[in-house]
Amino acid sequence: MSTVKATELGTKPIRHLLIQYSMPAIIAMTASSLYNIADSIFIGHGCGALALSGLTAAKPFMDICAAFGSFVGVGASTLVAIFLGEKNYESAGRTLGNVIVLNVLLSSIVMAVGLIWLDPILLAFGASENTLVYAHEYMEIILWGNILTHIYFGLNNMLRSMGHPKISMVATIVAVVVNIVLDPIFIFTMGMGVRGAALATIIAQAVSVVWQMRVFLNPNEVLHFHRGIWRLNKQITLRSFAIGTSPFLMNIAHCFVVIIINRQLLRFGGDMALATYGIINRFTFIFAMVVMGLNQGMQPIVGYNYGARQYHRMLRAFRLTAIFATVVIGMMFVLAQAVPELIIRLFTHDTELLAVSITPMRIVCSAMLVVGFQMVTGNFFTSIGMAGKAIFLSLTRQVLFLIPLTMTMPLLFADPIMGVWWSLPVSDTLSAIAAAVMLLVQVPKFRKEEV
Repeated sequence: MSTVKATELGTKPIRHLLIQYSMPAIIAMTASSLYNIADSIFIGHGCGALALSGLTAAKPFMDICAAFGSFVGVGASTLVAIFLGEKNYESAGRTLGNVIVLNVLLSSIVMAVGLIWLDPILLAFGASENTLVYAHEYMEIILWGNILTHIYFGLNNMLRSMGHPKISMVATIVAVVVNIVLDPIFIFTMGMGVRGAALATIIAQAVSVVWQMRVFLNPNEVLHFHRGIWRLNKQITLRSFAIGTSPFLMNIAHCFVVIIINRQLLRFGGDMALATYGIINRFTFIFAMVVMGLNQGMQPIVGYNYGARQYHRMLRAFRLTAIFATVVIGMMFVLAQAVPELIIRLFTHDTELLAVSITPMRIVCSAMLVVGFQMVTGNFFTSIGMAGKAIFLSLTRQVLFLIPLTMTMPLLFADPIMGVWWSLPVSDTLSAIAAAVMLLVQVPKFRKEEV
């Protein structure tokens, strides 16, 4: 990427830039979410409802692994966007080297710890005696490929920040296509069950990393692999971690919230309630991934213009992203309320699971209209390096609201499982209010500084 390509973030119309940078990310994230849905469909129909429940129990551990990747990748990519806005190309290059080294170190530690204590971790995260075997088989393969997973996501973050959203999109689509092709071969043809689904994921990411490398091995790119970038730089590392702390804590908090919800669901509703939660998560995931795609498109625009002190452009990028995100989540809300049975039937033919899933689907999605705004606001503060504010917003829904509500609301209902379901939309509403208040305080400061 030339310096001319980088500076377009500070000159082109914001709407055009948001479309240019978001659409590839949205396509990539939508493809990724479709893979997750297809993966669940293959597992649900090929391995049964208990396998879906086991996969739901394994998800918090997968999210913890991803949290360490975002700790490095999101922080470093935000820092790269700011450095490019400041025309500090040497520091941007050093940041790329730090991403690779830190991802290898952290992912190796997570892999080793996970493999040693896998069963106790899964049981603590909500697996039952009936579902442990499925969760174990899936996570064992995922952990062996953890280094590849971290490098894949880290390099994709770099590609977006250095002005290659389309290449980042293609890298994701390559992984998705390979994954979907391999899933039925490994699960059905070769009879590998959930192990096959996990192996397909790792192989697909390996293929995508090879695709990404062609960009970073090109010496004509402003960010590329070369001597002098591999030594860890203390200042860059600490700044990356400071910025990455928000998504890291958000993911970690989300993991522990899911663990608590899993255990509450297992306590009050059994394995079928856990499988229901897995289906709802995968349905909402496809729309959340679109919003994440919008956020990824917004991030380099906001970061660059913040570094260039063009706050009016930065705020316009935020407003447009928040509007688009609300429209996307609104579509999910309508579908969940209108045709929940049709959605659930995509994942399972189990009549018992279908019967207990319809009402929870409607409840969990009842306050989703405000979720898009809250997600964009948290990412906005992350994108401009305001780690403290981003961390606070990350923790409001997950820790300050959802954990206490999940523990207390079952006491308010004759059927405690309904209290668990209702704790989710209530926390969504409260966290959106907190985000709105923080924006009302911060935005006037930006406008005053620019004047």
